[in-house]
Amino acid sequence: MTVGRPSISCVVIARDAARHIETTLASAAFCAERFVLDSGSADATVALARAAGARVEHQPFLGYGPQKRRAVELAAHDWILSLDADEALDAEAAAAVQDLDLADPDACYAFRRRTFIGAREVRHGPWGGERVLRLFHRGRAGFSALSVHERVEARTPPRLLRGSILHRSFADSADVLARSIRYARLKAGLLRDRGQHGAPWTLPVRGTAAFIKSYLVQGGWRDGAAGFVVAVSRVVDSTLPRALLLLDDAPGSDLGKPR
Repeated sequence: MTVGRPSISCVVIARDAARHIETTLASAAFCAERFVLDSGSADATVALARAAGARVEHQPFLGYGPQKRRAVELAAHDWILSLDADEALDAEAAAAVQDLDLADPDACYAFRRRTFIGAREVRHGPWGGERVLRLFHRGRAGFSALSVHERVEARTPPRLLRGSILHRSFADSADVLARSIRYARLKAGLLRDRGQHGAPWTLPVRGTAAFIKSYLVQGGWRDGAAGFVVAVSRVVDSTLPRALLLLDDAPGSDLGKPR
């Protein structure tokens, strides 16, 4: 068992995250450092983070992967616990981290992530049974450079710890769809970088397949209307970025280009 406070830096990237930042930081109060890399919050995020005892620095947003890489680089300790600004460890997960022997830098650790829409937990569909790698030694693992859908890349398979990360990202069902639409441009950029343009006729095929997988195959229907909304968001995720690329590439058209 680790004696005293583990030499872990909890790193959080944030912008306008006042709604949850106190809960996020409180859940990692056992860490030797809590570090917030802010990208220009206009709300009380910075003040709340500092009041909670976190160190705060500023970095214009670089994309999710590069921003998290920068946060890891600026952290004081080699062991990194990465949380999003709308996430928090539950008590069991916090205890599990404190029980670890962190002598092996090649080890890395994952948590079950439980996602909520408002107060309702989504237990099925693509979010059911989600596992995320969030505790690692920065000399052996780190975030991918992707601007969205970033993840920790490690040399060894992660060990699943007891407890969960509580993910309270969505205020309501409309927020789920709004988030998918907001991320579409970033995802379109990833597809362009990979040379994945596709053809217009593939859009309804992709959308239908995404809905069937989320709602039927993965059991989203068990979550009722919430499961339906998540399935629709998967349709948006799978089609809108490609539609934007097709609009960008259309001769004489700027319909898909950001203004």
